Amino acid sequence: MTKQISTNIILRNRTNGNLKSLTLNFRKQIVQRITTNFLDILVLRLIQAEPIWGYKIIKETERLFGIKLRHGALYPLLNTLEKKGYTKSKKTPTGGRIRKVYTITQKGGKLVDAYHEVLKEQLQKLDLKN
Repeated sequence: MTKQISTNIILRNRTNGNLKSLTLNFRKQIVQRITTNFLDILVLRLIQAEPIWGYKIIKETERLFGIKLRHGALYPLLNTLEKKGYTKSKKTPTGGRIRKVYTITQKGGKLVDAYHEVLKEQLQKLDLKN
């Protein structure tokens, strides 16, 4: 990670201040870190947006965050979220196949809202100028 950052800083200096590549690199690193650390919440947010099945979650996570989720990481997480009452699933015929479609429960929605509030509070506390 450090090698990549220093390469971008050198690149920025050589290209007369092209900050865009450096900013994009930081953004990608931050999004990947958040996705890894808050995978359960991100999956709940995807489910909250629309009823969704596992393979589509994998594709959406890759499209939105640039993260390739493995089946071995996602499906145990989906089972845990359902056991804890944050989601519920229903086998539904879709496109000639039976898919296990997940929806968020009221409890799951409250968890997502709580995470949002706590993160917002923590970021505001980090504003040291006030």
